Amino acid sequence: MLNKQNVLAYNRTLFTRDVIAGITLFVMLIPQGMAYAMLAGLPPVMGLYAATIPLFIYALFASSKHLSIGPVAITSLLVFSGVSMVAEPGTGDYISIVIVLALLVGAIQFLLGVTKLGFIVKFIPHSVMNGYTSAAAIVIGLSQFKHLLGIQLGNYLQVQYLFLDMFRNVQQINFITVFIGIASICALIILKKMVPKLPGALFVVIISILFVSAFNLERNGVQIVGDVPQGFPQFALPTMTMQTVQVLVPMAFIIALLGFMESLAIGKAVAKEEQYKINPNQELRALGLANMLGSLFQSFPVNGSFSRTAVNHQSGGATQMTSVITGVFVIITLFFFTSLFYYLPNAVLAAIIIVAVYKLIDIKEMKHLFTVNRFEGWIWVATFVVTLFVGIQWGIIIGALFTLILIVKKSAEPSIVELGYVKQENTFRNIDVYTNAVTSEEATIIRIDANIHFANISVIEEKVKNLLKDRDKTKWLIIDMSGVNDVDTVSIDTLEAMIHFYKNQGITILFASMKFSIRDMVNKADWDEKFQEQENHLPLDQLLKEKGIQIENPQSNDSGMWDFQI
Repeated sequence: MLNKQNVLAYNRTLFTRDVIAGITLFVMLIPQGMAYAMLAGLPPVMGLYAATIPLFIYALFASSKHLSIGPVAITSLLVFSGVSMVAEPGTGDYISIVIVLALLVGAIQFLLGVTKLGFIVKFIPHSVMNGYTSAAAIVIGLSQFKHLLGIQLGNYLQVQYLFLDMFRNVQQINFITVFIGIASICALIILKKMVPKLPGALFVVIISILFVSAFNLERNGVQIVGDVPQGFPQFALPTMTMQTVQVLVPMAFIIALLGFMESLAIGKAVAKEEQYKINPNQELRALGLANMLGSLFQSFPVNGSFSRTAVNHQSGGATQMTSVITGVFVIITLFFFTSLFYYLPNAVLAAIIIVAVYKLIDIKEMKHLFTVNRFEGWIWVATFVVTLFVGIQWGIIIGALFTLILIVKKSAEPSIVELGYVKQENTFRNIDVYTNAVTSEEATIIRIDANIHFANISVIEEKVKNLLKDRDKTKWLIIDMSGVNDVDTVSIDTLEAMIHFYKNQGITILFASMKFSIRDMVNKADWDEKFQEQENHLPLDQLLKEKGIQIENPQSNDSGMWDFQI
């Protein structure tokens, strides 16, 4: 964020670094911005518009020194997915609605930042984001085949329909376009490996423009960008109706959250490496203002870019002045050089998109999740499949809902283990894991490793019932509460009923290691008066000693006890 301290600390060395990084970003952003605008169903020039005002505004208010914002692939696809349902891509109505969407995205982000609600993105887990991104990358790649093959396709974003439409229109293939597209992909990959410092995308753009213009390939059916409007984007208030807003709000909310998550992830990664911290809510406000004010100058939704931020960092960028310098060069391009893009083939822009997104497909992470935690692995698969076959806008929603369902299911099935004494370790362990753990006929000890609430208290009640049904000699049921951090009113009432019920059966229920927060809650239910014996903070071993409860040694031929008295 621009403040007195940052201004005073700025010097010629930092400025030199920022100029080099800013020019490097500009070279990278020009072809990417135009490509991502095309992906969003917009005229390519709008990718340049989105790289002007938003960059300046973000630079003024951001806490990240290195995050590079602008058009990105996933957001562009989401824009296309949402707006193409209500207007024909490329039309005036479509462009107007996209600008309204940018305003709504910015407003949502700004409000979340002002109200400090940025934490809600934590409810979208890594498994959902990774599965969603992997599937979205495939959809993005397939959606560009119409430009890569030179054929007309419908506005489908489900892979099965994309494939069907391609097969139906295979006779339309323009082989010159295919050659340009494949050659561009190969060139981008080879240049990245062989000459990583060369701006491959810009190089391919220049060569393709020269190639198409030299041979007049547009006359042979090669689709080109054509006329690109010259000059700075005009200021205009987005025109909207309440009906339009109602249709766009759900998609705007998804774009706002996903854009922020992507921006925050890369911003934090670089900040950690550079040993400074970024403020999530400040980032939300900065992104929100960038999108809101950008929409007044014909920008579509923008957020942080992984690839451009990495390049910014590697190029030595030190402050957000890099964004300002990048934006200035984009404006110069808009005023003086847009005519140079007339012969730019759409196939080259498609190639840039495909090469940029293929590395987002992360099947290795799915395998890793299944290896470590099948629960997260299935969340990844569900999100991936829904995004591919149902729709890009549904993937993240279904993934998050699936996560919520599995979390609720897991929460409703708490871990309850019976404990026994392990002499070698002088502690109590799970008898299912430690076969040498000793139990007592008179005292059954269990540990609950979950918060207790209305959804799982009946499971706990049933588990206790099953444990005690064949134990006629049991006099004590000890419940270790060390793994419990919260209880609700229903649970407290049920525990009270259990205390009374088992007391009538000749069994006393005791609680060990009850945390202060739990004791405070049960005392509000008058346990300090009704159940003084149960309201207990003592650790398990001390509680057993205090009550004189002994654990028998089944290996002994006599009725002796362990060396210590518990």
